[in-house]
Amino acid sequence: MMDDAQVLQKKLYFLLEQLQNMASELPPKYQMRLPYEVLSSLANCLLNETVFEIVKGLLEIQHVTEQHLFQQRLQFINNKKIEEQDSLKKYENNSDKKIEVLQKFMLKQKEELKEFDMKLVLELDKKVAEQQRILEQAGVPGFYYTTNTLEIKVQMHLLDFLLRLSQMGNQSV
Repeated sequence: MMDDAQVLQKKLYFLLEQLQNMASELPPKYQMRLPYEVLSSLANCLLNETVFEIVKGLLEIQHVTEQHLFQQRLQFINNKKIEEQDSLKKYENNSDKKIEVLQKFMLKQKEELKEFDMKLVLELDKKVAEQQRILEQAGVPGFYYTTNTLEIKVQMHLLDFLLRLSQMGNQSV
């Protein structure tokens, strides 16, 4: 019968081995940013199952947020279609004017949709920053606030690792 220290040690080795395997599958530019020390610290941190729960919670929040923003975008587009139909009704008997109004409307709609999409991207950026801060405060190695796209991509890979490990469950012991 193994004592608690042996079980923890075995689990730590399993987690570290899995993290190293996952990291080795990444392109070199990401591997360079995940040295042994980071993976080792992360494996140690994962001995506390709370990190997995935090990551799962953040993932659920992200899915809900993405769904909500997608619904907002669909509603925006739908409202624009209704607006377009209403403005075209005024010129049912004048096809030249109808074409002119439609062209102007489409240009305006394209710009408004672009602005709306930019707002949605900013919302997603805020969510990313919030996730970074939560994981940093939880003491998860590799997570800190950054706007550097390469660093964010590394963090996305780390999140993927955490999700994959959480799905493996306790196969290590």
